[in-house]
Amino acid sequence: MLTAEQKQNCVHVSEELLERYRHDPAKFISQLVTQDETWIHHFDPESKQQSMQWKHVESPPPKKFKVCASAGKVMASVFWDSQGVIMIDYLEQGKTITGDYYASLLVKLRDAIKDKRRGKLRNGVLLLHDNARSHSSRIAVASAKQCGFELLPHPSYSPDLAPSDFYLFPELKENIRGQVFDSDYDVMSAVDTWLHDQDRVFYEHGLKQLEKRWQNVLIFMVIM
Repeated sequence: MLTAEQKQNCVHVSEELLERYRHDPAKFISQLVTQDETWIHHFDPESKQQSMQWKHVESPPPKKFKVCASAGKVMASVFWDSQGVIMIDYLEQGKTITGDYYASLLVKLRDAIKDKRRGKLRNGVLLLHDNARSHSSRIAVASAKQCGFELLPHPSYSPDLAPSDFYLFPELKENIRGQVFDSDYDVMSAVDTWLHDQDRVFYEHGLKQLEKRWQNVLIFMVIM
């Protein structure tokens, strides 16, 4: 569904990042920090596979009721790298993520990196996020530059090239799906616990999948 111009940009960005990654994979992964936002519901019904029940071949099929995600939800912004989660921010109810708000998060991110990742700022931070308006606003770009972050390019409409979208958030939601949370606090506690329970191998694996995905873009676009 991408336009010809968007496809060309996707190829260009993938070529650029793939070449840079291959020049020194270990250094690239060690410098990379990625971010995205997602809604976490107070209740997200189990998938069909999760809710499957064992039954005898002659037993009548169990009755299933259509269940929708609850209206209660929390917006989580997660910043992470190959070692794990660096910072999680939960948006206050009734507010939206604006350029000003995101710029303030980047300042907090710098402080978190300084506190949790000794030497990472000195070695250089490559920040990968999507092209949401708040991320690409002038004030957010200026804040990133002031913090010493290098913004990596990201093609428009390409969640398949955003590690949080294709890896972290699906894994998170799959593991908390089916649970009922009574409050925003319970949601945030569950998210915090799961994200911090994952080891370094889990996060490193997610970022390393980018190489294959950039390759796939080049192969797919050439075929088209």
